[in-house]
Amino acid sequence: MTGRVRDRLKNGWMSKNGVQLSFGSEATWSQEELTEIANGLELSGLPFFWVLRTRQSPNDSKFPEGFENRTKGRGVVWKEWAPQVKILCHDSVGGFLTHSGWSSVVEGLQFGRPLVLLICYNDQGLNAKLLQQKGAGYLVPRDERDGRFTRDSVADSLRTVVLGEEGEIYRIKAMEMRELFGDTEKHESYIHDLLAYLEANKGC
Repeated sequence: MTGRVRDRLKNGWMSKNGVQLSFGSEATWSQEELTEIANGLELSGLPFFWVLRTRQSPNDSKFPEGFENRTKGRGVVWKEWAPQVKILCHDSVGGFLTHSGWSSVVEGLQFGRPLVLLICYNDQGLNAKLLQQKGAGYLVPRDERDGRFTRDSVADSLRTVVLGEEGEIYRIKAMEMRELFGDTEKHESYIHDLLAYLEANKGC
């Protein structure tokens, strides 16, 4: 973990209720969406570490005015590359707000982090719905008419999964899934079996 990231996470400042936010390098939010995410995060009252890599373009969406100043005592907006796996394994992280990309899902569950799912692209919706059906993730509610989400739905989802009694099922399921996703020997065995199968059937 880079020294600056480690310094931000040290001393238990997130008190095991911290939220890690990351939406992948390709996710792009509209100004309205970014505003609702930021305001929802602020409303939740939870400490957070938000990795938000931008393209440094004049067209990039902007945070609500004063957001970073109002939340600087409990949150960090990190605008560079960050070691996501090492952040997720930190004891301060109590939940992971993700776009439902499969690699991020695997990284979160291998450390038993309950997932709050906020899809950015349509294909991620299949992942999110499957995870919600299995109790491994909580899908941020959207308006069925126009697909929009609100700051209240973001805040309520975060508090439910990280703190609420209703969210205990997601916290328990995430710890159960850690046994599967965190088992590197089992993963290597699956890969070995697949390669052996492909080798045995390459002439078919």
